[in-house]
Amino acid sequence: MNERVLQLNAQIEGERQKLLSHPVYSKINDLQGLQKFTQTHVFAVWDFMSLLKSLQICLTSVSIPWVPVGSASTRYLINEIVLGEESDVDEEGIRMSHFEIYLKAMHQMGSDTTSILSLLTKVQFGIPIHEAIKSSGFSDNVNKFLDFTFSVALHAPAHVKAAVFTFGREDLIPSMFHKLLEQLNAEFPEKVSTFKYYIERHIEVDGDHHSHLAIAMVSELCGDDDAKWEEACVAAKKALEMRYLLWDSIL
Repeated sequence: MNERVLQLNAQIEGERQKLLSHPVYSKINDLQGLQKFTQTHVFAVWDFMSLLKSLQICLTSVSIPWVPVGSASTRYLINEIVLGEESDVDEEGIRMSHFEIYLKAMHQMGSDTTSILSLLTKVQFGIPIHEAIKSSGFSDNVNKFLDFTFSVALHAPAHVKAAVFTFGREDLIPSMFHKLLEQLNAEFPEKVSTFKYYIERHIEVDGDHHSHLAIAMVSELCGDDDAKWEEACVAAKKALEMRYLLWDSIL
């Protein structure tokens, strides 16, 4: 890992630790608590895909006629991440995105998917995203979280999008959450097995291979430009702060 990335990680460490110690985790102590958590966390799983696709649009050619865009190295990095996120496999080996696996897990455990599916319907009918968010009746913190993500996805330069994607959207899950999940899966395997698979798959793919690819992407996009690295750091901190607000809304 290069020195610039180490410096950025050091600068955002305070926000990461604050997120890890958020009191919401201590409140999730049964199946009902997990259901409540997923009903809001699903927004972060969904808008993550829009952030990812915005990077693909920036860094690869998605128009006709095709022309090469940027460096082949960066194209490879983002396309591999998209492949894994958009068309992975569920626990039965069926192709689906991580978001669709998450929805499947919510249905299995009996979580309410009304809010997220209603938002998706509005988007599919062509309602502009910020208008769709505003009209959905979400809490103020959920609105702020989503508005920030889509402002970045729609308007930020590529290096800022990459920084938010890589450093500001880490799903930081403390050890007590894993222990609870093991306990709930032992008690209610017919309710929690898909969510357990999602978490384990997320850690296996996103927390290892994809994270290395994403860090390499940020490094290439920022290069030796001090201003870009500073903008990347500010954006990553802001994204972690927005995630904290999302956890507040669950709490």
